[in-house]
Amino acid sequence: MKKVLLLALALFTVVTTFAQDKAFTVKVVGKGKPILLIPGYSCSGEVWNETVEHLKNKYECHVLTLAGFAGAPAIDAPILQTVKQDIIGYVKQNKLKKPMLLGHSLGAFMSLWVSSEAPDLFGKVVCVDGVPFISAMRDPSVTAEAIKKQPYMNPEQVVKNFEAMPSEGLVDRTAQAMKAQVEDSLRARQIAMWQFNSDRKTLGLTLVEMSTTDLREQIAKIKQPVLVLGSIYNNKENSQRILGEQYSKVPQKIIHVADSKHFIMYDQPQWFYAELDAFLK
Repeated sequence: MKKVLLLALALFTVVTTFAQDKAFTVKVVGKGKPILLIPGYSCSGEVWNETVEHLKNKYECHVLTLAGFAGAPAIDAPILQTVKQDIIGYVKQNKLKKPMLLGHSLGAFMSLWVSSEAPDLFGKVVCVDGVPFISAMRDPSVTAEAIKKQPYMNPEQVVKNFEAMPSEGLVDRTAQAMKAQVEDSLRARQIAMWQFNSDRKTLGLTLVEMSTTDLREQIAKIKQPVLVLGSIYNNKENSQRILGEQYSKVPQKIIHVADSKHFIMYDQPQWFYAELDAFLK
């Protein structure tokens, strides 16, 4: 009987590990307090390489690459909900003590989602140019239900649009578009390559899932301090206003805006590290 129980326990452990690993891959670097680093839309965890170099002597960095992005195997929908549950499961399974969260863009959205879903499980949160409801950045009165009814948010059609994009010249076109989000053209090309190597169905479905999920009320549950680092949305005053609206329900928050495009850790690394160090200590 004891052997049967042990076998069942071992099997359960294997299944649990598989279920938790499929939503993202993880690379662990450094020693110290645990911190989870979550990249943005279509990006590899490599987007944090320089940040990890900066943090690794003080922190145990768990660097995620989400399923379907930058060559990582894809999973079935709902993708981001599965990622959320698996991040919570990963922290519990590895017995991480209140790991801090550092997320960029979509990664910031995921950081807010997990820390509001399990507020006692996580430590401080750093959101790098990400918001709890991207569809309401221009109009805060917009609701998720209204966005879901829009034809341009039909999941099947969005996926078809991504799948119909010709591969030839796609990296060049994406790299050109990425110059609006990062100063360095080599960085822009690297980001374009990650997107090119992403699963197109995942690109479409995650875009719809994030655009139709409103966390603005839910983030009131977050118990830990949240540092929000924003980029320039036309001007600094506009950035402060939009981020203030988006994060109004977070009890403990600091909002700072950088003279930067979307990839703040690339465009303003020294400013970014100074903000990070002051907040995490």
